Amino acid sequence: MDVVLPCLDEAGALPWVLDRIPPGWRALVVDNGSSDGSAETARALGATVVHEPRRGFGAACHAGLLAAETDIVCFCDCDASLDPALLVPFVATVRDGGSDLVLGRRRPQSARAWPAHARAGNAALSRMLRARTGVRLRDLGPLRAARREALLALGLTDRRSGYPLQMVVRAADAGWRIEERDVPYHPRTGKSKVTGTWRGTWHAVRDMRAVLNEPPAPLDERATVPDGPPGGKQPPGGGCRALPARPLRPGARGTEAGR
Repeated sequence: MDVVLPCLDEAGALPWVLDRIPPGWRALVVDNGSSDGSAETARALGATVVHEPRRGFGAACHAGLLAAETDIVCFCDCDASLDPALLVPFVATVRDGGSDLVLGRRRPQSARAWPAHARAGNAALSRMLRARTGVRLRDLGPLRAARREALLALGLTDRRSGYPLQMVVRAADAGWRIEERDVPYHPRTGKSKVTGTWRGTWHAVRDMRAVLNEPPAPLDERATVPDGPPGGKQPPGGGCRALPARPLRPGARGTEAGR
């Protein structure tokens, strides 16, 4: 599998993250203008480095999606807050047809992992997502897996913080089966660019609210799930179901000193 890892100044986290990539999988580190040597560190550790000069989380994610070559593509933050090894059952579920998009529902392992203002913003967006699509999710987490061609067919246009939400909204409009699974969420390594500050969180919520206010996009038939209705198009939330979160057994994460 290809794992897209959007990266902006994550040199301190990269050794741990790349060490947790499942054997035989390819790490696509998308350098988004790092000034701390992240690209060089990633390359030295065996990752494939993709350069995306346009700043923005969505820009980095989409550049990685375009560079990916496998049928199923995974996404994971590059700050050591999430374990990419936990993506293995996500991929199995997508491959077996149990779900079309699998998301990790973050379960903070300490108070430092997920600040209160970030959790409040996430909860508000989850409610707005349900009102817009009918899909009930507890989180819009960055750990996820889906089929590459179907993702490209969604026609994702956001290149900022709204990219992960736009993926879910358009997947819901296309009738995808969306599933959440509980995953442990740890304090990140290094400085947060978004959730670590009120301003960063506000900008993210603003970007995501703009996504929720978009009218449904014209649907590419390649984006619809195989068991959808004729023509593939469904009303918002129609045919899409958010499956209940299921806990995953976390792998050995190592100590903070080892990171």
